[in-house]
Amino acid sequence: MAATTAGSPARERRPSMSAPLADLQGPIGPAFTRPKHKRTVTGFGPGEIKSVEASIPEPQRAAWKKFTPKPFDSPEEFEKECVRHIETTLARSLYNCDEFATYAGTAMAFRDRLILDWNKTQQNQTFADQKRVYYLSLEFLMGRALDNAMLNVGQKDVATQGLSDLGFRIEDIISQEHDAALGNGGLGRLAACFLDSMASLNYPAWGYGLRYRYGIFKQEIIDGYQVEVPDYWLDFNPWEFQRHDITVDIQFYGYVNRWQDDEGKQQCSWEGGEIVQAVAFDVPIPGYKTPTCNNLRLWASKAASGEFDFQKFNSGEYESSVADQQRAETISAVLYPNDNLERGKELRLKQQYFWCAASLYDIVRRFKKTKRAWKDFPTQVAIQLNDTHPTLAIPELQRILVDIEGLDWDEAWSIVSKTFGYTNHTVLPEALEKWSVPLMQHLLPRHLAIIYDINLHFLQFVERNFPKDREMLSRVSIIEESNPKMVRMAYLALIGSHKVNGVAELHSDLIKTTIFKDFVKIYGPDKFTNVTNGITPRRWLHQANPRLSELIASKLGGYEFLKDLTLLHKLEAFVDDKDFRKEFREIKYANKVRLAKHIKESNGVTVNPAALFDVQVKRIHEYKRQQLNIFGVIHRYLQIKNMSAEERKKLAPRVSIFGGKAAPGYWMAKTVIHLINQVGKIVNNDKDVGDLLKVIFLEDYNVSKAEIICPASDISEHISTAGTEASGTSNMKFCLNGGLIIGTCDGANIEITREIGEQNIFLFGNLAEDVDDLRHAHLYNTYTLDPSLATVFDAIHNNMFGDSSSFSALLNGIVEHGDYYLVSDDFASYVKTQELIDESFKNTEEWTTKMILTVARMGFFSSDRCIDEYAEMIWNVEPLVPKKEDGEA
Repeated sequence: MAATTAGSPARERRPSMSAPLADLQGPIGPAFTRPKHKRTVTGFGPGEIKSVEASIPEPQRAAWKKFTPKPFDSPEEFEKECVRHIETTLARSLYNCDEFATYAGTAMAFRDRLILDWNKTQQNQTFADQKRVYYLSLEFLMGRALDNAMLNVGQKDVATQGLSDLGFRIEDIISQEHDAALGNGGLGRLAACFLDSMASLNYPAWGYGLRYRYGIFKQEIIDGYQVEVPDYWLDFNPWEFQRHDITVDIQFYGYVNRWQDDEGKQQCSWEGGEIVQAVAFDVPIPGYKTPTCNNLRLWASKAASGEFDFQKFNSGEYESSVADQQRAETISAVLYPNDNLERGKELRLKQQYFWCAASLYDIVRRFKKTKRAWKDFPTQVAIQLNDTHPTLAIPELQRILVDIEGLDWDEAWSIVSKTFGYTNHTVLPEALEKWSVPLMQHLLPRHLAIIYDINLHFLQFVERNFPKDREMLSRVSIIEESNPKMVRMAYLALIGSHKVNGVAELHSDLIKTTIFKDFVKIYGPDKFTNVTNGITPRRWLHQANPRLSELIASKLGGYEFLKDLTLLHKLEAFVDDKDFRKEFREIKYANKVRLAKHIKESNGVTVNPAALFDVQVKRIHEYKRQQLNIFGVIHRYLQIKNMSAEERKKLAPRVSIFGGKAAPGYWMAKTVIHLINQVGKIVNNDKDVGDLLKVIFLEDYNVSKAEIICPASDISEHISTAGTEASGTSNMKFCLNGGLIIGTCDGANIEITREIGEQNIFLFGNLAEDVDDLRHAHLYNTYTLDPSLATVFDAIHNNMFGDSSSFSALLNGIVEHGDYYLVSDDFASYVKTQELIDESFKNTEEWTTKMILTVARMGFFSSDRCIDEYAEMIWNVEPLVPKKEDGEA
């Protein structure tokens, strides 16, 4: 290469995709005098797109248009794409193509199809330049993507035929996919349903989360105990795109530098510390029967200094040569690292800031491209905080506006507080996040200073408005005066948002009368609202239960109900139709046979599909009361053992099915899993009992397993202590698939009862308003255990289910430590209600009516309805309906 002329700097060589707009005059190299038009991978503002488009010569445009890929529409076109990917992307041939390679080829064929819609959607949204929603959630429990993509673009039949021509069954191919391990419970699944609805309803929206290398963990059951192992879900993932060009430097530690500028204004900057790099990975989110395809951006962490220190390696320090990279990568390694240790707490806080800072950098960058004034930020951007995990986004946006963009404090705070909305998911005080001030001072010194300033301004506002109520100041302060002092994240989220919503009517009322009572007084009731949760019918009916979806479509004249779930009410007209009832029952039975087969394969236990399938699958937690359920199962077992042969003949056989993960550091929840497995070991091998009772724990519960379990349930258990479950969404999934509920008057159970009618749900237990009095009575009055429960405890103490000392903490929590979750108070009512269920189940006709009416009345519980409510009440955002392409019908 020729040396550069003396005095003229060497021109930096860049890849052509991000070549800068040249301002050079005259010829540049042989026969190339035009400045190269600028293309960048990170996109343009709307004005720039138009000018770039205009600068591209017509022949280039024509060539591009001629060779732009077209989406496949027939089995032959699908086969061509699939075989091409198997042959060229995977380097496999006809002779060594197995089911996994076929899955990969199919997934990439559908992925290519989605990309075409995805690119167009992002371009349309940029052109329209209207308000966008950014949904920040620490979890997105997406489930498998291939089946969802096939159904959403309406090409599952094409793929079924195409795969059959190639010699494969579509069910086998779909089952090759590993669930995306980006979440754990209802919080993450709700976020996934919301992404589906936002795309299906054409709202311009992005999700932002973390790309966990190992998920939360893969659950294995060994000797009846939960064992956590890494979940290697990213070994092959065709659904993500690494954006090598989108990286953000994230700062930790360091110190705050303060000085006065020339105008005498106080300035701050955050200096020193450590830099970790965030790298963007994008996942397409297709809408149902619409070309809109939104984006989920996930951040992965890597060392800013690069992966490898050559100097250290050369001097023999092999381990420390990769130490920076390993330390950086732990940030996005695991969802909810165990925070029983101080280092675990620091890692969790690091995760939260890393993801919030990277996401806000991205959102602000996109806004600045529009060249609008800062005051317009809230009219262009709506950020929704899914629980308290992303609360650090509030001080981070304030820091960007004040420290970097130079706005004054009040103007910046006005923008911040109009931009955010906060969804609260719990009334349990111990579940409201708090971080210690010393930890935050160490990790995020500038943010702690900003939080103190936010708090000062807020407390001054409270003091002015409530001068007589000094006590209130300490109650509502973001900083809790404990030892050490703590930052209350829920209060920061509430103060920094313009709207706060609960996720079911009871829950929204409870947060206003309990944890946020003072704030209702300060801000008035208008700041608080309710959006009852919902689920996407595309995945939880159409995908999970295709035969039921088809039966409903045959009666309603098409699949419009998947876009407007309220149309289900028309099914009530068929409640007495003999053929409809018969087919409805047959579909339920076929789904039970499918689950029975899965149980046999995974647990080695044979269960009778004609038995009543009683299901409780969800996170294992004391408030969700899996312990109440398993005590009820033991009670039933003891009863069966005491029955005569004649009495046993009259009993409805039952299969009790459990599933769910316990947090790695949550010993009590792990004990419940152990007890369930020990009871199963005894009951399932008891010849006296036979098919009358089986107890199954399905390991590693996830979305794909839920899709098999929900359609097969007869009864599902939603039995949290009243007033503790914010909403619940699995209750909706079971009902939509014709499963009935046994539940307490808690969360969305109340609204489900209102919709489907009291005669179609089995409610039991104390009400939320009585819970505090009962807890008080346990501690200060005489406390007697329910006699039936005492018998169950005796059986456990007598080592019926293995060494009783393994379960002593669980029993002592109820007998000696106040029974906080009211297991004993609700036990008699629970057992009685289970007996009513037995009687009702034996009456097949009555049960069928209940099932059909339940499905017909579930129209309210669609996540589409939720998203429309958020859009209208909280985000103030309009859908962007895609325009028809030239030549499209």
